[in-house]
Amino acid sequence: MRFGLFYELQLPRPWQPDSELRSVHETLEQIELADRLGYDFAWMVEHHFLEEYSHCSAPEVLLGAASQRTRRIRLGHGIMVLPQRFNHTARVAERIATLDLLSHGRVEFGSGESTTEAELGGFGVARGTKRAEWLEALGAAARMFVEEPFAGHDGTFLSMPPRNVIPKPLQKPHPPLWTACIKRESLAAAAEKGLGALTFSFVEPEDARKWVGEYYAALESQACVPVGFSVNPQVAMTMYLMCDADDARARMRGLDGHRFFARSLAYYFGVGSPAPGRTDLATELGLDLSRPRGAESAPERLDGAFGAVGGPDKVREVLRRYEAAGVDQILLIAQSGRIRHEHICESMELFAREVMPEFHERHERLEREKMQRLRPAIEQALARREPPRRAAPGYRIPPTAGPKPPVPPGR
Repeated sequence: MRFGLFYELQLPRPWQPDSELRSVHETLEQIELADRLGYDFAWMVEHHFLEEYSHCSAPEVLLGAASQRTRRIRLGHGIMVLPQRFNHTARVAERIATLDLLSHGRVEFGSGESTTEAELGGFGVARGTKRAEWLEALGAAARMFVEEPFAGHDGTFLSMPPRNVIPKPLQKPHPPLWTACIKRESLAAAAEKGLGALTFSFVEPEDARKWVGEYYAALESQACVPVGFSVNPQVAMTMYLMCDADDARARMRGLDGHRFFARSLAYYFGVGSPAPGRTDLATELGLDLSRPRGAESAPERLDGAFGAVGGPDKVREVLRRYEAAGVDQILLIAQSGRIRHEHICESMELFAREVMPEFHERHERLEREKMQRLRPAIEQALARREPPRRAAPGYRIPPTAGPKPPVPPGR
């Protein structure tokens, strides 16, 4: 398996004048450290208006900064929101390609449609059409990466004449494509489109085996018609991270922050009704973040979502079960609630030193065997996909309307 750090930029109240400043720069320091330690991915969400839960509304800016402070770690949008009122498709393609050039080809392009009323209502996106908007935009963005010029699009939600969308990404035909998956059936839907599955549900290892099996069965079926021009056969699943040599100290440092993450997630994505600028989430959720009490309030055994909270031996044992289930990547949530920056860094260092190596040692062989098995199915799936389109040979952009610009003196 490979390992990625997954960032929401959580920031519980009360806030200080420099709270957001520290959050942004501590995140960049953690990604820089992750690059040195050998972590494989850094993933950034795109969320809007979700106070305290996520202050990561401009992931492309943060990932651009991270690209200049790192050399090896892959930089992922997990995910960019594609309905037009959030992000126009041409701007999506331009930003992804630019980031791919900045990072020397290290971009992972995850996309999705958004879920919360705070975001959909804020941007005026209809819940009933958001999935269709996402899929149409993703198909057009994939064409913008490879068509020169982009042959134009006349669809339900996007209408655009031929234009050469520049720059083009360094990775060919384009960066690996992923999508957000919440429910079990959404993994098979991702596979049918040739997309990697960023699974943002917390799934027990034994259940993960079923989810992964259904994903790969769909990818190898006749139903797989890639939305892009490559297939990305990958399943990632999510866990909280706080690794410490002392199991009780790991719980004390990590559990309260991770519980805040879990409950604020349920609040915004469920029945929560926040008052913008006024709601105090910890109070509303019945959490006391003023003192650590993780160890005294935890069950004897932590598993599933909390399987990477504890000592290295315990964490390795849990991760082996996910590896046996066929999971390709674990998305590690290290930054949540009020977990201190130095504790996050110490946890990252111990995990990289004591846990990651054995999984990395096996990964290349297991990935090579998997790709050999999937190669015929991937070739057949790509053959079912419509090839890039061509713009009409005689097409020209009409002249700009208005008076002619003044002639400079002496010309």
